[in-house]
Amino acid sequence: MARKSTTYVCQQCGASSPKWSGRCDACGSWNTLSEEAQADSPPKGLGKGKGRKIDFVGLKGGEAPVPRRISGISEFDRVCGGGMVPGSALLVGGDPGIGKSTILLQVTGALSKGYRCAYISGEEAIDQVRMRATRLGISGASVELAAATNVRDIISSLDTADTPEVVVIDSIQTMFVDALDSAPGTVAQVRTSAQELIRLAKRRGFSLVLVGHVTKEGLIAGPRVLEHMVDTVLYFEGDRGHQFRILRAVKNRFGPTDEIGVFEMTDGGLMEVANPSALFLADHRDDVSGSCVFAGMEGSRPMLVEIQSLLAPSPMATPRRAVVGWDSARLAMVMAVLETRCGIQLSGNDVYLNVAGGLRVSEPAADLAVAAALISSLQEAPISQGTVVFGEIGLSGEIRPVGQTEARLKEALKLGFKRAIIPDRRRASNQSRKGIGESGLDVIEIGHLRDLPDVFGSAAQDARAPQAGR
Repeated sequence: MARKSTTYVCQQCGASSPKWSGRCDACGSWNTLSEEAQADSPPKGLGKGKGRKIDFVGLKGGEAPVPRRISGISEFDRVCGGGMVPGSALLVGGDPGIGKSTILLQVTGALSKGYRCAYISGEEAIDQVRMRATRLGISGASVELAAATNVRDIISSLDTADTPEVVVIDSIQTMFVDALDSAPGTVAQVRTSAQELIRLAKRRGFSLVLVGHVTKEGLIAGPRVLEHMVDTVLYFEGDRGHQFRILRAVKNRFGPTDEIGVFEMTDGGLMEVANPSALFLADHRDDVSGSCVFAGMEGSRPMLVEIQSLLAPSPMATPRRAVVGWDSARLAMVMAVLETRCGIQLSGNDVYLNVAGGLRVSEPAADLAVAAALISSLQEAPISQGTVVFGEIGLSGEIRPVGQTEARLKEALKLGFKRAIIPDRRRASNQSRKGIGESGLDVIEIGHLRDLPDVFGSAAQDARAPQAGR
């Protein structure tokens, strides 16, 4: 009989230790070691027996690829790369209460019109799921419901000839394998449960959707290997103070990454937003200083958002820097370039920067829009009406070109903007220059950050320091 021993496994990184300690030696996390019982077995090699010979096939298959399963919710299908692939595993993570179960129940209800769908909940009773379906108006959908947490029972129910074509597991942290002694949600249970469910999905050909909890840092709880095991990882983001929700793809083996879908939380569930730029700019005012419209890209979709800044004289020796929706380190870099290369003094002010609407911007193309908002707030001079700005700033003050310029300008023109401040196209490649002159916008090209204050009018000239012309 195998003798059992006790090990301590870090719930953050999965590293094991023979004894408990307050801090994990592998990842440095505190109070994450959990006791797990394991069976000791002597190490075994491959032995003398021969393994089964595997068959190799050509890279180009002879059969046509299986068509994707399209839900009809265009924002969800866009993030998945055009629909769900048969036999794929999809992981959806997000903060508690952000709407993960809501959006997946809506997607399952939409898919049930053409496919057999099963929704297995490990957190709620069947009556609770039915109450949500009634509120969403999909109580009549032919979705098969179940409340279960034992992976062995789930696999026995799904491993049949008439297995469902789409299966949702809500959530993977509540599942457990009875062969393991550890509690549900631990590293061993999450890894083993996901592995068994994914193996069954690949063998039976149904699309598997796993709901994952996240930690306080915003990462999916459990072992990092879980994100490597699945084919697609989606994060459901949003600010509780706003009604907007962003479904973002961070990994997709069957489509582009960094693609997003925009939804609006309503009393009747999550409604897809066909034109996110118009929604994010609904309350934008052109006559207020410190406000700038940035033409950004989220995956293959152009997105116009408002960047707001506020500068106030600081009574403290160390002024405050508060940033919402952007990288605080990149704000410090833009401010340093403005002071060193352009002679615009910002160090004595508290700086507040906000991306309106709860959206988080990560691409470097927002540098020029942030600089424009800062200068506009400092000089109390609004940016000219109907102007969009984008461009990357280098440490020497040069404005570097960014990709997909034509798509950004077309989106701005569609929403009624008249002028665009962009990097000098002489620095851009031929692909980036294509279509700029035919966009219908009044395009202003600048090559250095010192030329940016000129767009605010003659009042900006007095605020520039003498060394700005260097």
